[in-house]
Amino acid sequence: MATTTTRWHELADRILDGGAIDATEALAVLDSSDAELMEVVAAASRLRFEHFGNKVKVNYLVNLKSGLCPEDCFYCSQRLNSTAGILRYTWLNTEEAVTAAKAGIAAGASRVCLVASGTGPSNREVGKVSDIIEAIKSDTPGVEVCACLGALKDGQAEKLCASGADAYNHNLNTAESHYEEICTTHTYADREHTVSQAHGAGLSACSGFIAGMGETREQLVELAFDLRAKGVDSIPVNFLLPFDGTPLEGVDTLNPRDCLRILAMVRFVAPDTEIRMAAGRERHLGYLQGMGLFVANSLFLGDYLTSEGQPGGEDLQMIADAGLEVLQMDGAGQVPHHPPTPGTTPAAVPGAAPVAAPVAAPVAAPVAAPVAAPAAQEKQEKKVAIRTRGAGTSEPANA
Repeated sequence: MATTTTRWHELADRILDGGAIDATEALAVLDSSDAELMEVVAAASRLRFEHFGNKVKVNYLVNLKSGLCPEDCFYCSQRLNSTAGILRYTWLNTEEAVTAAKAGIAAGASRVCLVASGTGPSNREVGKVSDIIEAIKSDTPGVEVCACLGALKDGQAEKLCASGADAYNHNLNTAESHYEEICTTHTYADREHTVSQAHGAGLSACSGFIAGMGETREQLVELAFDLRAKGVDSIPVNFLLPFDGTPLEGVDTLNPRDCLRILAMVRFVAPDTEIRMAAGRERHLGYLQGMGLFVANSLFLGDYLTSEGQPGGEDLQMIADAGLEVLQMDGAGQVPHHPPTPGTTPAAVPGAAPVAAPVAAPVAAPVAAPVAAPAAQEKQEKKVAIRTRGAGTSEPANA
C-alpha cells in the first residue's frame, strides 16, 4: 500500500498563509516518490486554484521570422549551423502576421506571442513589429500581445510598449550555473539584462526555461528562485525537444512524472505567477497533460515555432475534459505586473515553519483521485515533428 503524508498539504497551507518555500523543500518536491505524486500535484493545485480559479489562459505563437539565427544555443533548431529540416523564411509582412494571429484568436487565444529569430532586432525591425502590434490591436482591441525578438537595445522596449505591446518574453532557459553548457555566443547576464529592460519599460516580463538539457535538480531549483526574484509575471515551462541537427539531438531524459514534479515545484516557488505548459508538453507529459493543467494555468495552443503541437481542438477539449474554462480576454487587454523582489535569492528565502494542524482535502478534487499510469512507461524514440503549416506557409494554421 502506498505511504501517505500530509507534508505537501502542510507546505501549501503555509504558502497560502503568506509563507514561502525554501530551496531544500523545492528540491524535495523534485525528489518526491511516485507514490507521493498525486499528493504533490493536489497540494500544488490548491495554490493554482486560489490564484487563478478554474481558468486556463490560451496563448498563440506567431513565428514572424524562422531560422537564420547567428546564436549557437545548443537546443535550438534555428541556431547557427543547425541542419534541422525546419521552415526558414524572412519577416512576414503585416497582413500575413495579422492573418496568422487571427487564427489563434478565433480559436480562443487571449494572448498572441510574436516571435522572431536572431540575436536581437534592429530599430527598423522594431518598427516593423510595432506596426504589426498596432494592426492586431486595431483588429482585436482586447487581445494581449507579447513580443519575443531577442536582446533589446536602449529604447526598443519603450517603443514596443508605446505601440501597444503588453509583454516581452525572453527566457533565461537554464540556471546561471549551467548556462555555459547550452550556449557560448551570449551569457546568462545578457538574458537577465533584457528581462530587466522589459520590466523597466512597463512591459509585463515573461521568462521561463527548458527542462531536460542536462541540468541537475538543484539547478532547476536555482532557476525557479531566480525567476521569482526577478518578479516575472509568467513562466513558460518548456520540455526539451531534441531536434535532429542540433547538439542536443537524441537527448531524451524526461518522463511524465518528473515533468509534473517540475511544474509543481515552480508553482510552490511562484504560487501567484502564470505558469505555462509550453513546447514539449505533448512529447514528455503525454497522457498526463490534462493533469498538468491542475498545476499550470496557461498553455500554448496548437503548433510551436518550428515544431508541431497536438491539434488545437484537442488542446481545447483537454481543457474542457478537466472541468476547466478558457480565460476570456477583457476589453483592456490588461495583464498583472509583479515588481522584482530586490535582493531575493534562494539563500534568502525563509526556511520551513512547522505546521501541526492537518489540512483539508485539496480544492481540485479530480487531482486527488488516483490516475492510471500509461501502459508503456518508457517513451518510444521518435523524431520531433517539424511544423509545416501556418505562418510562413500557404497551409492553414493549427489552431
